[in-house]
Order: sequence, then C-alpha cells, then structure tokens
Amino acid sequence: MRNLKQITIVGLGLLGGSISLSALRSFARAKVVGYTHRPSTRAKARQLAVATEVVDSLKSSVSNADLVILATPICTFEAIFSEIADALPSGCIVTDVGSTKVMPHRWAAGKLPETVHYVGSHPIAGSEQRSVEFARDDLFDRAMCILTTTEKSNRQAVRTLKEFWSELGCLLKTMTPAEHDRIFANASHLPHVTAVALTNANSSEDLKFAGKGFIDTSRIASGPANIWADVLLTNANNTAGSIDKIIAELKKLKKAIKSQNKKEIENLLQRARDKRAAMIKYKIKRKELI
Repeated sequence: MRNLKQITIVGLGLLGGSISLSALRSFARAKVVGYTHRPSTRAKARQLAVATEVVDSLKSSVSNADLVILATPICTFEAIFSEIADALPSGCIVTDVGSTKVMPHRWAAGKLPETVHYVGSHPIAGSEQRSVEFARDDLFDRAMCILTTTEKSNRQAVRTLKEFWSELGCLLKTMTPAEHDRIFANASHLPHVTAVALTNANSSEDLKFAGKGFIDTSRIASGPANIWADVLLTNANNTAGSIDKIIAELKKLKKAIKSQNKKEIENLLQRARDKRAAMIKYKIKRKELI
C-alpha cells in the first residue's frame, strides 16, 4: 500500500465521490484524482474538494495511476476499458464498484492489456441518492466489500485491493464473478425489482395514503433508473430466476389467503420473520449493523 502514489476514480457520483473522500482520509501520501465527463459535476466536486485534483480528460486521469476505480454505470465499462487501455501504466490495478461482475470481467479480459491487473470490487454501500453532493468519507465503515477473482487474477493485485478496501473500513469477502452474480441477483437485484413492482402496482392517488411501512419497503425504488437498468441487463438470467422465486412465494401466499388457510398464512409469515431475525442477528454479530 505504501507504493500507491496515485488513485484515480472514474465517475464522481455518490460512490465515486465517497471513495475519493475516504481515500483522501486513509491515504494521506497518495494523490487522489477524480474524473467525470460532466462539467457541472466537475465544478461541484472541486467546490466540495472531494479529490486532490478533478480533471476533464479520462486518459490523462489514469496515465500515472497505480489504482483505477470505475464508479460509472456498468454498461459504460467496456467503452472505458477500450479508451484507457493504452494510457494505463504497466502494473496498474483496475477495479470497479459495479453490482454485477461476470460481464465486467469479460470486458476487462478483452480490452485491457496483459500488463494491467483487473480485479472486480463490489462495496455493499450507498443509498438511493446518486450525486457527488451526497458523498461522505464514512460510507464504507463496516460495509461488506466483495472482491471477484478468477484463476488468472494477479495475487498481488488482489492483496493490494484487500488492503485498500480494508483501510476504507470494509469487511472483505472473495468469490468468483459467477458466484457473485448468482448471490446478488437474490440479495440485491430482486429487492430492487420487488420495490419497483410494489410501487407500480399502486396508483398515484392510492400512494397518498401510504404509511411508513410502504415508504420503508419501497425506498430503493428511488434508485437511478439508468444505473439499475444496467445492473439488471448485465445479470439478466440470474435476476429472471430470482423473480421466478418471488412469484412462487407470492403464489403460496395467494393460495393460502384465497383458501382462508390461516395456519398456512401464519407459517409463511413466521418463516419470513424467523429468517429475517437470524439475518439481523448475524449482521449485528459482525458489526455490520449497530
């Protein structure tokens, strides 16, 4: 980690801005360079001092980098890999914060030179907000971060990223890209599509009567549509399978309700209650929740 002289973050929204602020806090000797294609975001990032330097050239932002982190919508990764490929220094580590990993690994393998080391990253942090003005340097404290690797992944690059995310406050887990996408189709992508379906199932007039329970349950439907469209499209088969699972569970409830089977209704409700209680207990034990 002492050899990290420059960290470049491509994309300065909530996640990119928070990584930049956290890196400034954690790596005082490193230069933190931020790039975004939007002039208004560059101006706001400079005003908020989220990086050592905020630049308007993608290639120049990575030309001296030891670590490059993509924090843009997933479907932009392939084009960015192509554009920066010949500007990356030998030995540079490239990662991203995307919510899917099979496609980014495939794009990196096809676009980045062999002298550059790609490892996937997925910090489980953020909110439905997206702007740099919501960035904060404690966003990753006690957050889980998944690193995705293959047999070809450079071991030193993986070690460096483990240390990097740990310094930002993350708890680390390593898995394959395919395992990651299967798990997060269930644990992350399905909740989002469920919140979207729940919200769209109600009229705007009916939503005026929604209480705190509905507001809490539907919160993540406020996430940016373009970001989430990329997530769903780059993990289509797994997410479709997860949707089938929740449809099956809804059908069980529907059948029990229509047949006035109180015992079955209570069984289904209690099973969910118990599973959620076990999850919360696990998260508290690991200090992911306080």
